[in-house]
Amino acid sequence: MRHLHTRTPRRRMVTALTVLLFAVPGAPAVADEEGPASPALADGLALTPPMGFNNWNSTHCRAEFNESMVKGIADIFVEKGLKDAGYQYVNLDDCWALPDRDANGKLVPDPARFPNGIRAVADYVHSKGLKLGIYTSAGTKTCSSIGFPGALGHEYSDAQQFADWGVDYLKYDNCNNQGVDARLRYTTMRDALEATGRPIVYSICEWGQNKPWEWAADVGHLWRTTGDISDTWGSMLSILKQNLPLAPHAGPGHWNDPDMLEVGNGGMTATEYRSHFSMWSVMAAPLLIGSDLRTASDETFEILGNKEVIAVDQDPLGKQGSVITSEGGRWVVAKEMKDGSRAVALFNETSSPQRIATTAAAVGLPDAAAYTLRDLWQHKSYNTAGTISATVPAHGTVLVRVSADRRWNQHPPAVELGLDGSPLVQAGTRSRLTTTVTDLGRTPARQVSVRLSRPEGWTVKPTSPTTSATLSTGRSLRTTWTVTAPQGTPTGSYDLTLKASYRSPAGVRAENVLPFTATVVVPPPAGTSGLGDLPWLSAANGYGPVERNTSNGESAAGDGHPITLGGVVYAKGLGVHAESAVEYYTAAACETVTADVGVDDEKGANGTVAFEVWADGTKVASTGVLTNAMPAEPLSADITGARLVRLVVTDGGDGIDSDHADWADARLSC
Repeated sequence: MRHLHTRTPRRRMVTALTVLLFAVPGAPAVADEEGPASPALADGLALTPPMGFNNWNSTHCRAEFNESMVKGIADIFVEKGLKDAGYQYVNLDDCWALPDRDANGKLVPDPARFPNGIRAVADYVHSKGLKLGIYTSAGTKTCSSIGFPGALGHEYSDAQQFADWGVDYLKYDNCNNQGVDARLRYTTMRDALEATGRPIVYSICEWGQNKPWEWAADVGHLWRTTGDISDTWGSMLSILKQNLPLAPHAGPGHWNDPDMLEVGNGGMTATEYRSHFSMWSVMAAPLLIGSDLRTASDETFEILGNKEVIAVDQDPLGKQGSVITSEGGRWVVAKEMKDGSRAVALFNETSSPQRIATTAAAVGLPDAAAYTLRDLWQHKSYNTAGTISATVPAHGTVLVRVSADRRWNQHPPAVELGLDGSPLVQAGTRSRLTTTVTDLGRTPARQVSVRLSRPEGWTVKPTSPTTSATLSTGRSLRTTWTVTAPQGTPTGSYDLTLKASYRSPAGVRAENVLPFTATVVVPPPAGTSGLGDLPWLSAANGYGPVERNTSNGESAAGDGHPITLGGVVYAKGLGVHAESAVEYYTAAACETVTADVGVDDEKGANGTVAFEVWADGTKVASTGVLTNAMPAEPLSADITGARLVRLVVTDGGDGIDSDHADWADARLSC
């Protein structure tokens, strides 16, 4: 659950020493754990993934979470077009109640936060044509450390209160569950909700601990498949990878839930947030906004309000997208749509631009002379002879909808823009970059021209043609450029844009754009250097930032502790949290990377990780799965001749959970 960040997982709050048995009226017997998923609930609810808002990620338990804030979110849904885009649930999370029930055992809304009660809030939300959601836990208390009452042993009473208040959605968490069987706890609440006679969407939030996708299809309408998401690239990526293989278990009325959206919370780039939204949509995931819409930027509303992407998520066929390929962090995920088309996500996990390609046949489309390809972020349509490909920016996603459409020739040909060579630049030195413009369409592209924008003060010059009269299917215009950053340009990333313009055979003008970054780098110093002291090209972390010469600590920058493995303290190194990747420029001038690696002592007995070293895209060293009980393991990698070295920590295959990892005394020899 969302209170349950990966540092101190509240799932561990379950009391192992005390197992309490509660009388649960009407609770069914628990079915065989290994049996197939049951049919979906036949109540007509959540036939497409729920869409709405949850306050937790933006307000937590702060005083600003109150009646005024909730009503304001409902107003924003209407004013900003989110309601029209399909968002309908305004969901309260933890801290809405008082810590104690009343004398009759009833839940009491906090009078400071909700002076008019929950019913009044529900009435207001309903008056806007929206629905209200609420939260509790399948335990004696909720997940907040304050200790609000959970519903274990009170299921029928609490469910009736929710129904009487006009609640339309229940998120049912997993904290303080006293060791009672999960299926029993969640099935009891299902029956309690059903007994009220009110249609209430039921969201099971037990973090995927008991594989609910295997048993909960006739218990809840959606179930969490992972631990909590946080507002980092590493967290989002880890959860994405855990949820993708579960596609066979999702469908109308029963959805895999990889947790709320972080779009707009500030921990990722706009490119990464578009990937987040694209991949959640292609996975048919619930779209529950987790950012503060009262202060959200226009860019955030643009991402959340993209109706063409939302249509992928909300397609009534209800298929979750399936992985076609994922080699080298270049993902192709295809989702069958009710109209026979396919939504195809070309997702780039890596930290540099990548060409990602598939075909109409590979994603399940029938053989056809040509296809219509609709770019769902550019909102433009093209024709393709069958190739679906793009050069995708680092951490980016190209999302298209492809169909065997007889009217394909009404659209200009799709062209793919490509980059050859790495956009790494040493200030004051000429670098070469080759770009390509390739016709993917069944029709030719005519009057093709290409240009490359540059940061102010930089020099960009073509050394080969930038125009072509005609490109037929599969043919390319290749242009070589020299790119020079002025002497003294600070290290870092700088934006460039490759733009191609062309005309269709009918004379319709078209344009394609590839934004990318060039990185100004400096070669590492000769000799041996601590990696905690060197500048990196990029750093992604599962929770909080990568820390230099300290452990990972908590979520804020600079809150780590001395790196400690098995009681041994190290003065230097990197403190990370799975999933993590830190990349360095080594300029083909270095020989080895060495470190002592392991799970930092700061998490006690928790954490399982594995370490990898990659050189120019090839894995050159790795460990097995390491736990906190193991001593530090020495790791050495030969990186001779490599220009880029990447230090990777995975979650050990069991998801992110207190995975604090150390590259202790990490050194680079050049």
